[in-house]
Amino acid sequence: MIAHAEALFRPLTIRRTTFRNRIMSTSHAPGYGRDGKPQERYQLYHAEKAKGGIGLTMFGGSSSVSLDSPAAPWNQISVADDSVIPYFQQFSERVHAHGAALMIQLTHMGRRTRWDTENWLPTLSASPRREPASRSIPREMEQEDIDRVVADFAAAARRAREGGLDGCELSAAHGHLVDQFWSPSVNHRGDGYGGSLENRMRFGFEILEAMRAAAGDDFLIGIRMSGDEMLAEGLSHEDCVAIAEAHARRGLVDFINVLGGQARDHLAHAVSLPNMSFPVAPFLPLASAIRREVEVPVFHAQRVTDLATAARAVAEGHVDMIAMTRAHIADPHLARKLQDGREDDIRQCVGAGYCIDRIYTGADALCIQNAATGREATMPHVIGKAARRRRVVVVGGGPGGLEAARVSAERGHEVVLFERETALGGQINIAAKAGWREALSGIPRWLGAQVRRLGVDLRLGVAADAAMVLAERPDIVILATGGVPNPGFMEGAELVTTTAAILRDGIALGGSVLLYDGMGQHNAASCAEFLAKRGALVELATGDRMAAEEVGTTNQPIHLRELYRHDVIMTPNLDLLAVRREENRLVAVLRNTMDLAEEERVVDHVVVDFGTLPDDALYDPLKAGSVNRGRIDAGAMVAGRAQPWPEDGYALYRIGDAAAGRNIHAAIYDALRLCKDF
Repeated sequence: MIAHAEALFRPLTIRRTTFRNRIMSTSHAPGYGRDGKPQERYQLYHAEKAKGGIGLTMFGGSSSVSLDSPAAPWNQISVADDSVIPYFQQFSERVHAHGAALMIQLTHMGRRTRWDTENWLPTLSASPRREPASRSIPREMEQEDIDRVVADFAAAARRAREGGLDGCELSAAHGHLVDQFWSPSVNHRGDGYGGSLENRMRFGFEILEAMRAAAGDDFLIGIRMSGDEMLAEGLSHEDCVAIAEAHARRGLVDFINVLGGQARDHLAHAVSLPNMSFPVAPFLPLASAIRREVEVPVFHAQRVTDLATAARAVAEGHVDMIAMTRAHIADPHLARKLQDGREDDIRQCVGAGYCIDRIYTGADALCIQNAATGREATMPHVIGKAARRRRVVVVGGGPGGLEAARVSAERGHEVVLFERETALGGQINIAAKAGWREALSGIPRWLGAQVRRLGVDLRLGVAADAAMVLAERPDIVILATGGVPNPGFMEGAELVTTTAAILRDGIALGGSVLLYDGMGQHNAASCAEFLAKRGALVELATGDRMAAEEVGTTNQPIHLRELYRHDVIMTPNLDLLAVRREENRLVAVLRNTMDLAEEERVVDHVVVDFGTLPDDALYDPLKAGSVNRGRIDAGAMVAGRAQPWPEDGYALYRIGDAAAGRNIHAAIYDALRLCKDF
């Protein structure tokens, strides 16, 4: 077992509530709310963590207490009226049945939201200063607004208590209304709520006093706050320590949940939700510094991805509870696995940010590598045994093939996996070579360890053909052969190099490079960084409005920062029409997508990213002999039901990029929902 594991499993008592251990998940917004309520999907998602042994799970990041803080964006929760109480009661029963505590985060977003959703009310703030991220210009709050919002927080705390929750926390982090009053970057008032730090804290004091009066003395109330806004005109670390001390000294909070940064703009948001480009636990020192100065328990979250780091943070006294929020999205059973001595079976978060990036496009949170998370009603985290043992042949050792092999082996089947390369991982091995995205290699590393533990017959360095597959006398054949890089369909496609080739082979091109991004994903941006760092003069052109347009909010700013740092020229709104050779150089013909004007680039190299095309060399030879003609029953697959089972012969299925170019999560989800019922 890891060092200091015992520190994580010491109970913690605050007021009359005892947490069975020091492992928690902080409030966040997975986009699972319906009609402003935490309904079945939301509840099952957190109940799975409770089953997995967590001490405290907090839900409802940015749960709104007022009508002018809309819950509709990102499908969040509204605590603005009593209709939410029955859902809280059902939620509490579900989580408490498995021994965990349950809390909610309450907030008013202030200017950190939009006025043109849901109720179409003006946004509010301490002062009428526009927030770059939400693009909202708020109305300055008058005393009547302040009194109303204070009352709304009090009523929301009462609803949380009547709903059977163990407590709540006031959000004063990420640039929400309370810390908008705190921060001199926003608050320019001249009344009793502005000026000195004491005055700027007044609004929050009034809220917490009203919440305590409404919720009673036995209900836990805490606060989530930054330990340093990391903004020149914002709250310094010293300011934040003073704020924490003031709240603890007045007895207003039972705990303080500390993070680093704020989220006023795109880069600040990426910093406050650190991805794999950051070290593990980068802002733990901020929480530790506050814990030294206050007499109440301190919680902390931000890229605590492994239990060894979590245990050290608690054992050394930096914090009283450690949050592993994204780690629980990757594996909600991590606490139970550690207790049972199965830490090698924990699927560790790699920090891809896929979960959060989806939220900020209006989608739901999904884990890049665990397709069961958020789908607990239909997808199992623990795979049950099949009634009959079958022989399964998987071709392809990328994420989809590995997940198919893992799930099939967990079902008790006899599994053979062919992989043409000598290492498992597929296209992840290419992506992981691109600088700060190396941590993606953790996905096939875990899957590979699992299939080996389960006894899958791995045949590496073997390019399987149809005869080899059929010689195994399979009941099921799963083609997870992935995709081949698409060089494009323009004239001169034979003259270009693909981003996959550059990264796979580590080619450091010299001279000038036109890198054309036809996808807007990580690949082109990563390749541009790779080449520029090795001395190439790179222009990244795209038909989109900007580079890496499809990349989400925790990753895109990091890509852009690195591209600027390495002098990559970024040119939007261009289509690549043709490439031709002139002497020993290449000419790329481009057309502006807006005014249709054509232009040319004379360069040493043209590199492109147009995604992949299915590698279907095995599909046609195997399709004719399969009992299902290679077809998947889409209705059954979408509903989470088993595929129709043939009496004789073998069934053939394509998954992941072997069917169509998509992403890691799609390949893993294909495998899980297909194989869980074989």
